Amino acid sequence: MGLSDITSSESKSHCHRSHQIFRLTNYILLGASTSCIFLTLSLRLIPSLYGGLFILLHALTIAGVVPGCTDTMTLAGSHLWYAIHMVSTVITAIFQGSAAVLIFTKTTDFLGELKSYVSEEYGVAILKLVGGLSILIFCLERVVLLLAFVLRYNAFVEGKMNSNSKNNYKVDQDENLKIQV
Repeated sequence: MGLSDITSSESKSHCHRSHQIFRLTNYILLGASTSCIFLTLSLRLIPSLYGGLFILLHALTIAGVVPGCTDTMTLAGSHLWYAIHMVSTVITAIFQGSAAVLIFTKTTDFLGELKSYVSEEYGVAILKLVGGLSILIFCLERVVLLLAFVLRYNAFVEGKMNSNSKNNYKVDQDENLKIQV
């Protein structure tokens, strides 16, 4: 009896810490993506197709992070929201990593393709800041993926998932048989 109380309180505190870290990481991602948008807008890239796509990438990152900032139990318990969150996080992480590599390897060429109206030395400095934030976003999205998996696993173990698994079906079927007999 005492051992089960200890293990249940430890699992609840572990799950609670996972939720807190998950939310904190999502808030940091939200701030980093917003900062990237403002830095990109400071380059005055609106007339450029690549500038618009770069801003759209950060907007999609924000759209993928917002559900993780709100209700983590819904995300962990729902198949649809979990799948949408995972797919959007993986896709934006790939594009964020690619953008960061492109920024750091071909900074002046990338700035030329963006058709920025800012002087080259300031544009390079701003792009390096955006590249650093993109690397941070890439790494944090990997952490978010890991934590989303942990939260999903904890919800599965605790039986809080909204699914009709075979075990739940078997228990329901056994209860129906007991009622009939």
